[in-house]
Amino acid sequence: MVNFGKKLMVDQVEEWKGYYINYKLMKKMLRQYVEQTQHGGKDREQVLKEFSRILDDQIERIVLFLLQQQGRLARRIEELGEQRTALLEQYDIAQVSQLRDAYREVGFDLIKLLRFVDMNATGIRKILKKFDKRFGYKFTDYYVTTRANHPYSQLQQVFKQVGIVAVVGALSRNLENLQHHEGSFVSIYDHPTVTLKDPIIDQVNHAVQKLTHATNFMQFLGQHSLIVQEDDQSGSEDLIDDQNYHFMSLMLNLVNTFLYMVNTYIIVPTADDYAVSLGAAATVCGIIIGSMAVAQVFSSVYFSAWSNRSYFRPLVFSSIMLFLGNLLYALAYDMNSLLVLLIGRLLCGLGSARAVNRRYISDCVPLKMRLQASAGFVSASALGMACGPALAGFLQIKFKIYWLSFNQSTLPGWVMCIAWLIYLLWLWLTFKEPEHFSKSVVNEQPSESGHRGNANLEEGLAQPLLIGTEQRQDESSEDNDDSEVASQNSHGPATSIASAYRLLTPSVKAQLLIYFMLKYAMEILLSESSVVTTYYFSWSTSAVAIFLAILGLTVLPVNAIVGSYITNLYEDRQILLASEVMVLIGIIMSFRFTPHYSIPQYVISALITFVFAEVLEGVNLSLLSRVMSSRLSRGTYNGGLLSTEAGTLARVVADATITAAGYLGTDLLLNITLLPPLVICIVSIAATLYTYNTLY
Repeated sequence: MVNFGKKLMVDQVEEWKGYYINYKLMKKMLRQYVEQTQHGGKDREQVLKEFSRILDDQIERIVLFLLQQQGRLARRIEELGEQRTALLEQYDIAQVSQLRDAYREVGFDLIKLLRFVDMNATGIRKILKKFDKRFGYKFTDYYVTTRANHPYSQLQQVFKQVGIVAVVGALSRNLENLQHHEGSFVSIYDHPTVTLKDPIIDQVNHAVQKLTHATNFMQFLGQHSLIVQEDDQSGSEDLIDDQNYHFMSLMLNLVNTFLYMVNTYIIVPTADDYAVSLGAAATVCGIIIGSMAVAQVFSSVYFSAWSNRSYFRPLVFSSIMLFLGNLLYALAYDMNSLLVLLIGRLLCGLGSARAVNRRYISDCVPLKMRLQASAGFVSASALGMACGPALAGFLQIKFKIYWLSFNQSTLPGWVMCIAWLIYLLWLWLTFKEPEHFSKSVVNEQPSESGHRGNANLEEGLAQPLLIGTEQRQDESSEDNDDSEVASQNSHGPATSIASAYRLLTPSVKAQLLIYFMLKYAMEILLSESSVVTTYYFSWSTSAVAIFLAILGLTVLPVNAIVGSYITNLYEDRQILLASEVMVLIGIIMSFRFTPHYSIPQYVISALITFVFAEVLEGVNLSLLSRVMSSRLSRGTYNGGLLSTEAGTLARVVADATITAAGYLGTDLLLNITLLPPLVICIVSIAATLYTYNTLY
């Protein structure tokens, strides 16, 4: 893979060559400073000040050139605006066409300038990281704190681009006014979500979004899915994707995601009653619910590896395991066996194919549709999470067929048995295995070029499971671009959980801790809801089901608000910290401080905790994709797997906590189970503050 230094030389605009960051010089200075400090020529304080001055000079040159180019673009738009005003008096379709072409020329130059800023911003970020690594202390923390927050900040010009975005707005508005002459009366300011139908504006907006990490609703949903969004895929590669794309196979993966989430949460309202009917305590529901997550810890690994060779076979295996698991879950009632019930839930967890679902979207959906598919993956998960408890609420009937009992405890198992059987038949008849698997077997060669040409299928995940691939490809040479030829091992994916863990920086560890915390808090809230509400409020199963369904239905509206508006107003790190604080407030409000525990207190605190945990999840995964090493973007032990394992482990621990706390009495259950997420949330806020400036 081409390192950043070479990429900078190849991609830079020739006439602007003198205004890019001198990346080669900066690396050379770093090496010199390392040698000087090792031999006692300079102390670290002196190195820090000198390197800060050099970097200040580099950024100043970039910013002054940027402002100069912005001024030129602004003048051109102003001159074209005068011509547009003249057309108001005498409309001429030929002149309108010429004017539109002139605006588009400005647009092409604007894209060129946006790419200039992007390359320099990447160079600055990489140099800061290199300094931290070489000298072992947080130069990035110091530099960002002193420069970004200064009233005369030049760093803000590079990373926030307020002026250049204003130029984008002026260009968009003027092109919109030309459409106004053709019968459109929509204003971009009155309707900010309306997309201007001009190809050059699409390209400009894409460049702006890539540069600023701005996001809309679909992109925000995509962050939840841990699925790659590649920006630099070639046209030929995308054409191959179009040829191999099979819509029905994509639908089957989304349906698998939906059914699995329904399967996970359909038992939550009735798990405590089922445990009691089998002679166990109501709080054993924690073990019943969590056993599925225990098995998922292991299934995520083998499904991730299996998807290197096939998608069809893992999905068939998943369907069979889920069918058998639900069958045992339903039969456990008549067999009067808690062990059979737990084995059934374990089998369901072993059928978790979410890693395959993500991988299919990453590998087999065309680039132009991948964002929508990623959003569909998250939407299917959210819908399944809401439909599971809601469906349980409708299964409040009781009857027998021969010796088989059908009631609120067993019907979730029977219903999911039928659902997975129908799904398996649909899968068998309509799924199409992607062509690249068969091609990889035919074309596999021992040479490096042949190995790479088959999309790294034998190395692990052919595509990363985290968004922000282009950024990480730039950073793939982070540790190795000082040499002309980097070793294969230094670029290779992690080959074990241990090697993946060694690649985790403090920033990545902090984000994984936050992910663990939010999943822990959500699992405690959901899994103990039936026990808590029955004990304090005497809620029926239907009431619990409605409550959980309402919580699940908040996912998409909240993501719509955050993805469409909030993320465009605030930085991700600001939203992250604010969401953590709100989750902490929700947890504190959930405690029972007085003998009387009211329904409004429980419902409001649950909504605050759940809603802001959902907000936190999207922002957390977005930041995780930025700070994670490129070596964790591929292979079986990738960043997506680490995140999944962290979340699954949190669910396991949370469910075990509920069962363990139940032995102390139901009256103490609520407060005892809230203590761990309270402590972890406080620690995660401290970790966020500690790594805050590295998230810039």
